[in-house]
Amino acid sequence: MISVIIPLYNGEKTIIDTLQSLERQSYQDFEVIIVNDGSTDDSEKVVANYLKKINSSHAYYFYNQANRGAPAARNYGFKKSKGDFVLFCDADAVLTPQALAVMYKTLEDNPEASYAYSSFNWGKKLFKLDEFNPERLKKMPYIHSLSLIRRQHFPVTGWDESLKKFQDWDLWLAMLQAGHIGIWIPQVLFSIKTGGTMSSWLPAFAYRFFPFLKAVKEYKAAMKIIKQKYGLEN
Repeated sequence: MISVIIPLYNGEKTIIDTLQSLERQSYQDFEVIIVNDGSTDDSEKVVANYLKKINSSHAYYFYNQANRGAPAARNYGFKKSKGDFVLFCDADAVLTPQALAVMYKTLEDNPEASYAYSSFNWGKKLFKLDEFNPERLKKMPYIHSLSLIRRQHFPVTGWDESLKKFQDWDLWLAMLQAGHIGIWIPQVLFSIKTGGTMSSWLPAFAYRFFPFLKAVKEYKAAMKIIKQKYGLEN
């Protein structure tokens, strides 16, 4: 079984599209665990109303916690999950109907891989990604957190709750350090809605030509933290 874990923070405008995309999955053996991370909007009510209306064969679990950030919400959801595979799905993501099936089959066909990741769309921009490359991973973040992970290979320390940025990069580096690798699926299996509270992106030229921007400064500071944590070259 796959456990789909969704950290939810002020996602009243996006979460239903995420849940509907899960209901449309061709692979049906999954549970959904939603952790409301102290939302101040009507996220809880919106989800409750949706679940009352649908006749789903899947188990849905909804938990509330004080606002502690997405990593803490993901860790809480993981502790409540039961699946042999876990998928951390943001509340602004929409999966294609074949997403879970393709990810699951990829791991079944490639036992040496600990997680499967795919290309995706962020708004209108395509993030094509590439084959798994340990050396590239040590230099830059390029794998999205929405990847199917073997439960047995998920780090015992979980997500680093102290990090504000590069939480996914940190997770993949921690797994690489333990000898666990990923495998790329050359398909677009999900899309991320722009303008949400979970996901953000700046074009590459911004980091070169606009170093004074707050977002760029935060990006570089966060990258330094990750590189120091894993002893990577600057």
